Parts: sequence; C-alpha cells; structure tokens
Amino acid sequence: MLYWIKLGGIYFMLFGLFHLGFWRLFGWRWELRKLSNVNRGIVQTLNVCLSFFFFLMAWVFFFHAEDLVQSQLGHVLLGASALFWFLRMLLQWLWFPKNDLTSQLFALFFLAGAVIFALPLYQSLQQAA
Repeated sequence: MLYWIKLGGIYFMLFGLFHLGFWRLFGWRWELRKLSNVNRGIVQTLNVCLSFFFFLMAWVFFFHAEDLVQSQLGHVLLGASALFWFLRMLLQWLWFPKNDLTSQLFALFFLAGAVIFALPLYQSLQQAA
C-alpha cells in the first residue's frame, strides 16, 4: 500500500516540475502576450499556484504516507487526489483535441493518476472493514 503512496508523491512532483516548464514548453513569453494583462496574470498565477500545490502534495505523500492510510483526513486527501486526476482526464477529452495522440496519452496518464490514488484508499478501507 505504501508503494502506491510513494508513487503518488512522485506523480505529484513530476507534474509540479512539468508545470514549471510551461513558460518554455509552450512559449508563454510570446503566446501570453496575445492575452489581456488580466488574463495573462490569471494563467500564470494559476500555474504557479498549481505547481506549489503539486509540490505540497508530493511532500505530504513522501513524509506522511502512514497518515494517509491510517486517518480519515488521509482518506479524504487520497479520495480528493483520485477525483482531481479523474476530473483532469475528463477535461482533457472536453477541451483538448480528441484525435491527437499526445492528448490521448495525457488522458491515459491522468486516468493512471486517479488509479494511483484510488488504490491505496480502497486497500486501506478494506483493511479497516
């Protein structure tokens, strides 16, 4: 069970790093100039805050793994994480090209994230029953 928790920490950390690379990956220095100042600020603020959240969750999953499987709050965090990545998968299909291979691979990767966080929750609840 703790294997899945640590894997979840790695998953969150990788997405934090990925999001910090958005400026370079997507040419935001030039692309975001097309937006209004407010929208440009919103996009960048959301991305930095999301990166911080991913790193925070990675820290929780690395250093509080036992708490995640043994407490109600841990179960809430595991369930919320699974739902977050499941929602992200749905949004991939809603707002990104459906016939694009990269987009489809991201959707599968987000589904894998939902499973990574749902499995230890399920196992922990089974052990408690």
